[in-house]
Amino acid sequence: MREVDSIEEIAQPSTLEKPRGDLSEFERFREERGHEHPDAEPYVSLAEDLRAAVSGEVRFDEYTQVLYATDGSIYQARPAGAVFPRDVEDVRAAVRVADEHDVPIIARGAGSSLAGQAVGPGCVVLDMSTYMDDILEIRPEDRRARVQPGVVQDHFDQFASQWGLKFAPDPASSNRATIGGGIGNNSTGAHSVRYGITDAYTEELKVVLADGSLIHTREVVLDGEEYEEIVSKDDREAAIYETVRALVEEHEDEIEERYPDLKRNVSGYNLDRVIYENDDGDRVINLSKLLVGSESSLGIVVEAEISLVTLPEETSLALYCFDDLIDALRAVPEALEFDPSAVELMDDEVFRLARDNEEYAQYEEPIPDGTEAALMLEFDSELHEDLREPIGRTNAHFVDEGDAFDVLEAYDEDEQARLWKLRKAAIPLLMSLEGDPKPYPFIEDATVPPEELAEYVQEFMDVLEDHDTSAAYFAHAGSGTLHIRPILNLKEDEGIQKLRSIADDVTDLVFERHGSFSGEHGDGLARTQFNRKMYGETLWEAFKEVKRAFDPDWRMNPGKVVYEEDDPTDIRENLRYGADYQSIEPQTKLDFSDEGGFSHLVELCNGCGTCRQTDDVMCPTYRGSKEEIESTRGRANMLRAAISGEIPTEEMYSKRFQEEVLDLCVGCKGCKSDCPTGVDLAKLKVEVKHGYHEREGTDLRTRLFANIDRLSWLGSKLAPLSNLGPKLPGARTVMEKTVGIASDRKLPRFQRESLQEWYAARGPRVSEAEADRKVLLFPDTFTNYSYPRAGKAAVQLLETAGVHVKIPDECAPSGRAAYSVGLLDLAEERARTNVEVFSRHIDDGWEVVAVEPSDAVVFQDEYRDLLPGETTDRVAAHIYGVMEYLDTHRLIDELTDGGRPSGVEGSLAYHGHCHQKATAKDHHAVGVLRRVGYGVDPLESGCCGMAGSFGYEAEHYDLSRSIGSILFEKIDRSDGEEVVAPGASCRSQIGDREERSDNPPHPIEKVAEALSSS
Repeated sequence: MREVDSIEEIAQPSTLEKPRGDLSEFERFREERGHEHPDAEPYVSLAEDLRAAVSGEVRFDEYTQVLYATDGSIYQARPAGAVFPRDVEDVRAAVRVADEHDVPIIARGAGSSLAGQAVGPGCVVLDMSTYMDDILEIRPEDRRARVQPGVVQDHFDQFASQWGLKFAPDPASSNRATIGGGIGNNSTGAHSVRYGITDAYTEELKVVLADGSLIHTREVVLDGEEYEEIVSKDDREAAIYETVRALVEEHEDEIEERYPDLKRNVSGYNLDRVIYENDDGDRVINLSKLLVGSESSLGIVVEAEISLVTLPEETSLALYCFDDLIDALRAVPEALEFDPSAVELMDDEVFRLARDNEEYAQYEEPIPDGTEAALMLEFDSELHEDLREPIGRTNAHFVDEGDAFDVLEAYDEDEQARLWKLRKAAIPLLMSLEGDPKPYPFIEDATVPPEELAEYVQEFMDVLEDHDTSAAYFAHAGSGTLHIRPILNLKEDEGIQKLRSIADDVTDLVFERHGSFSGEHGDGLARTQFNRKMYGETLWEAFKEVKRAFDPDWRMNPGKVVYEEDDPTDIRENLRYGADYQSIEPQTKLDFSDEGGFSHLVELCNGCGTCRQTDDVMCPTYRGSKEEIESTRGRANMLRAAISGEIPTEEMYSKRFQEEVLDLCVGCKGCKSDCPTGVDLAKLKVEVKHGYHEREGTDLRTRLFANIDRLSWLGSKLAPLSNLGPKLPGARTVMEKTVGIASDRKLPRFQRESLQEWYAARGPRVSEAEADRKVLLFPDTFTNYSYPRAGKAAVQLLETAGVHVKIPDECAPSGRAAYSVGLLDLAEERARTNVEVFSRHIDDGWEVVAVEPSDAVVFQDEYRDLLPGETTDRVAAHIYGVMEYLDTHRLIDELTDGGRPSGVEGSLAYHGHCHQKATAKDHHAVGVLRRVGYGVDPLESGCCGMAGSFGYEAEHYDLSRSIGSILFEKIDRSDGEEVVAPGASCRSQIGDREERSDNPPHPIEKVAEALSSS
């Protein structure tokens, strides 16, 4: 972690610490892209007034309305448009304009909210995540920090960790959720049994009220000088203080009786926490505590001062396996007696879904068969000196003497991270169920005292049985919160009515046990209507008085927490899917049967926003642009709007849709693995691009890139003259203006002798008769014509291992280039040729190896969609990337006698290819490099931003560089002395940045080098 040297650096940490790439590249991309689309009626004058008032962007076109109509919940409501404020004054101006036009306004962070807090019909959405995302100050000695609302929590925690600090609440969505959103929701997470929830750590706020005024909330001593000064003024702030104090004091007994005695309650307004005795013994009022959890219905937070906690140096985990869910729940209050920092529950449905998911199967694998429920306990070094000691005691209690039949212990950070990843994936995994019935969130985080969990769940099961449905059970058992999601079909009226009746019955159960209807995910559109039942008429009226004091015209996120009598919130209204929802199933070129069809794959997106994360592979274009439309969620929402008729279906094939929704998808395939519900946007994209080409034809550049093999063949034949052409004065400019190839991008160099020609002249060095293995080494276009060195290294290394190698001349190009640009007929033609060639060789005992990762993966994956059937499946099973082949067959161990060769010096920073990461094959290269003696730092990087032809396209050059700058930052921070990358595009991007005469090597070259030196 880079140390911060001065307060000036702290003031602008986004350029240093947040892994979103170089800010200048990001800013330049947004400015150059522009948004000149007509405003949707009837909001033209509103949009015009907003543009005149704010310096940030204002978008009121139909695409923006679709993008901001949903969040992570079951709800959808078209807003008027979105504003992207740059500073506090922009927020104030936007609020004033909304007031003048009498339209509602909503503040939004990552839009990962699960109860519909971030959606509302006809509202102005303030996207606080784009620009207002700076860490303004951190005071380690006070354990305090000041932040803007758009700061992503994981980014903040990464920044604060250099002082051994963190923000305590840890929602499962922390890798994309903003601190401002967490304040609006009063978020918490797995460690609430240890730390509590957000209101405990929100000390001061700067808030814009409905009239555009700005107030600063903090501890104010009641009847003190500061308090008297505030209430003496004739303004809204004074009225708020007087109203809130009077309500709390008048209803003290009712508050004591009605508010549940729980660690987590995020329903209603926090009248029970706004007045308290502080550490100095003074009785204070702190409106910050009231604003936390208000879901921007009282005001818009533009700055927050938060308190921090120390990071435990070490933690340990124990996962107890039960063969009965109720037994696991009965163990919860007992678990709390051992001072855990977290007590989490997962049931067999979560395990089953993870087992069937390409990304998460590896994390479920250690769970023993027969586990119906698991209780996961974490212990930390701040509470326990020896982290094995409490696990020893809990083992004795739960396994030796209790109902648990097995335990998994994890002391290593990586082992713990794997179990946590399984737990955190539970919510989006559940949404990946096939078919229209889904486990929807609407009563999923009702909370009861932990000692009553088992009985509560048994009664809950009876409710579900009465409604002829089932649910999964998981989450924060230690705090009495279970995310129980009934499975319903909300595309049918029966399912919608069950939504309401189940909610009624379950809220009755919770009320009887003096619990909370929401212990985590807030009220929103899902639970606001039940606050009246929970708090009673007296406090319901008090909530309305609070709302009127802050927002007399009920304009701030109306219908959340409390509502007006003539405009009630109903859980069944504004659903994303409803009884009238219909979608088309287009005829497709690719096979979508495994996904349940094209439309089902689109509808798998539940809006959770995982694609806005900045770790793993997904989604590089969002990271480079910070545009919602460039996230997997944004693209899926646009496609869903088209197939459901929300926008005209033919809009999918319009030039605007292609350019703004699909063209900036780089096809990295990260969503195939990283999206918990498996929304494979890369596949959806090429299918729609194919339809577009069928309607509109293809331009010259698209045909050139699809047939790059022919151009490369010609370039090789004319080398070295062909390499001089782009260097001629004005040549690059002409290429950009005529073909659209970026003038600033360095072009590949062609080699006079191709890999195939080299091999034909050389011949094999291991005969077929004496070899134990036979490999058909595929001559991909780049390796063949531009970088034969990697192919030669592969041939020589395989032969050293006793493999008979042949480089065929009867293969077609892989079809990857044609597939990527949506020319699926051409891609299918090439696939058909190669499957026939490969199949013939495989029948004769050969295996196929590719040096280029994108070609290996197109054979292993995309060919199955182009040519579904047993032959293609069999071929795919016998194809490997070269590093995968070496690792899978343990050839390195044979070459080194299982040891590490001597004489290898230096360390490597390894950047893996996104296609191999998406198909869980990227680890092979790291293992091989380490076994031949290198120290390897596998970079936690996503797509390099080059993405085949994408980085060469003039209109995409800036975004390509913006994405690339994220990788460059990873490289700069790595301890590796030299960069290696298997992907040709990746090596080109890195080589361009470093302005080196040659690109970084392929890992196979470093392996060959190490073995030759031993």
